[in-house]
Amino acid sequence: MKSTIVIYGSSTGTCEAIAEKIAGKLGAEAINVADMSVDTINSHDNLILGTSTWGAGELQDDWYDGLNMLRNSDLNGKTIALFGCGDCASYGDTFVGGIGELYNGLKSCGATFIGSVPTDGYTFNDSEALVDGKFIGLPLDDVNEDDKTDSRIDAWIEEIKPQL
Repeated sequence: MKSTIVIYGSSTGTCEAIAEKIAGKLGAEAINVADMSVDTINSHDNLILGTSTWGAGELQDDWYDGLNMLRNSDLNGKTIALFGCGDCASYGDTFVGGIGELYNGLKSCGATFIGSVPTDGYTFNDSEALVDGKFIGLPLDDVNEDDKTDSRIDAWIEEIKPQL
């Protein structure tokens, strides 16, 4: 596996805990996006990016500066996988929209995106994170569907690990 880092934005700690879990399973480091630097980006081949979703499908606050830093970096040849936290019960119409915000902000930056997830087994009405009928990254609801979080993470890691 090439050099991999998990970068997350978390306001309540849920996305941070998930990022640390993913990093642990990959043998990678997890850092808060607020601590990310250009050197962080340049020194890793694989970027696993995670965000919680707020309001009407918006990114976690720290990601706005982080997204700009990524946009202004050379991402050609890098591999990006996305994951995000959302609330499918209360915000089913904008479920994990933060993943979509990250993807839309970076899709033209030259990186290869991996880790799309079928919608089967998810309860939601709409999501900006849908691309060609699949989630562009791993969607998690650790509040309403916490019993599914670990198995979803494990399945996703098994899918992306050979590409890292």
